[in-house]
Amino acid sequence: MTQDGVGVIVERLRLALEAEPASARLQTAMAAGLRPHDAYIDPLVERFAVEPDFFVRDMLTWALIQHDRTRTLERVLPELRSPFPQARAQGLHTLSKLGDPRGWPAITTELLLDAEDDVARTAWRAAAALVPAHEAAALAEVLATQFGRGDHATQRSLSRALAALGAAATPVIERGKAHGSTRARAHAVATERLVKNPDVGFDVALAAAQRTVALHGAPLVGDLGE
Repeated sequence: MTQDGVGVIVERLRLALEAEPASARLQTAMAAGLRPHDAYIDPLVERFAVEPDFFVRDMLTWALIQHDRTRTLERVLPELRSPFPQARAQGLHTLSKLGDPRGWPAITTELLLDAEDDVARTAWRAAAALVPAHEAAALAEVLATQFGRGDHATQRSLSRALAALGAAATPVIERGKAHGSTRARAHAVATERLVKNPDVGFDVALAAAQRTVALHGAPLVGDLGE
């Protein structure tokens, strides 16, 4: 295919990704993944910041990981510095799906502490998936500063990320149980229970932790079942 021919196809892809029905955009992204071409990477990534539909965004990521992993990684990394939160979040999500350890250095403390909950949640998940073993404890220290943050979805994401770090997160969870606000301590206790019994739903663990903190009324040193 000539360069001109590729250019025409890419422009058609861009226009199709702007179609009004979300179902049409979804099908377009899927088609780009089923027939990958290096030239499709740019228009797929360009949609990160502006695509309003969650399922279409997820399909954009699926399509991208069907492409050359190195090229996709190189194109996605700049999105982590985008001024648009949705672009940062989708870039991080794609990074976690790529599973390429070369993406780890791009997950900065700034992203882990991002003011936008959706960005921070996605950064936590990506970091837990990509962190080298020798940096897991340092990551846990940063994540522990976020105990008590946000709504149930945000707290659940943080607990799952810490649980994924395994033994590296144990010291920060222990400290979190004894220090900070009531909300933060309850979150740490719920995280501990989730680590010990992954089958327990987070909402159940958090509700039980909140009751325990309220009953004790002091920094927790005991087990959730006390």
